[in-house]
Amino acid sequence: MKHVVSVSLGSSRRNRSVHMDFAGEPFRLERIGTDGNVHLAEEAIAERDGKVDAIGLGGVNRYLVAGSRRYELRDAARMAGAAKETPVVDGGGVKRVLEPLLLRRLVDEGALEVSGKRVLLVSAVDRPGMAETFPQLGAEVAFGDLIYAVGIPVALTSLRQVAILGAMLLPVLRRLPMSVLYPTGDRQEATKTKHARYFESADIIAGDFQFIRRYMPAELTGKVIVTNTTRATDVDELRKRGVAKLITMTPSISGESFGANVMEGVLVALSGKRPEELADDDYLRLAEQVNWRPGVIEFEDQRHE
Repeated sequence: MKHVVSVSLGSSRRNRSVHMDFAGEPFRLERIGTDGNVHLAEEAIAERDGKVDAIGLGGVNRYLVAGSRRYELRDAARMAGAAKETPVVDGGGVKRVLEPLLLRRLVDEGALEVSGKRVLLVSAVDRPGMAETFPQLGAEVAFGDLIYAVGIPVALTSLRQVAILGAMLLPVLRRLPMSVLYPTGDRQEATKTKHARYFESADIIAGDFQFIRRYMPAELTGKVIVTNTTRATDVDELRKRGVAKLITMTPSISGESFGANVMEGVLVALSGKRPEELADDDYLRLAEQVNWRPGVIEFEDQRHE
């Protein structure tokens, strides 16, 4: 049995372990949260190094992408460095290669209408594939990187702006503790509405679910959410807030979706290669091999009081 472990800076309350088959291979998928403690995450990775088939970095990106450049985050580099043998992934390949393909497939199949819609992408540097694809599909996109990661209530409206601001800010921001840049630990369990007007003006809210859940307003009537890493409680919460449709870029497993890092770990484990050896065509071939399909939940027009 292949074993993929996601070691996350997120809440340990969201830990779980499931068994399932991919491409005829039995897998154990496991999540271990460290409540924002980077040292504990390093220890958890070191303990499993050489004993599992792939390790995912959860609650953190190893790299953020702006324009043609990528920036390695200090905390993620520390975590990845704790593994000497086992391949370490952060979901970046899935976000860069597969998410654009999946968005286009959803549009072609009629599951997602994008042209002419207003999209809030909560972080472009986290989702470079989405950041490029939504405008190409005819959406009017507001990039929320300054709003939700930096705390400056100004939406970016072009990838050129993202690249310029990234070149200015990311060399400094990448050195900060991950808890400054992203909801970690117990902050993943609570919603603190922030700059709600950007959510309210969007037809589609896309990107990392921890950002979305942390800052979303109480009212999301008629909105479409495009994300991943949702649990049954998250799905119910979105239903209560009036969301019309939830689309997860990673497959739905028993009504819940794992993070991109976990699913990239599955692909790496199946390939028998190191992550840096995988070409774009490898991701596409492996995704077809496991019959990768987005999860789509359409909510009825009713809420739980």
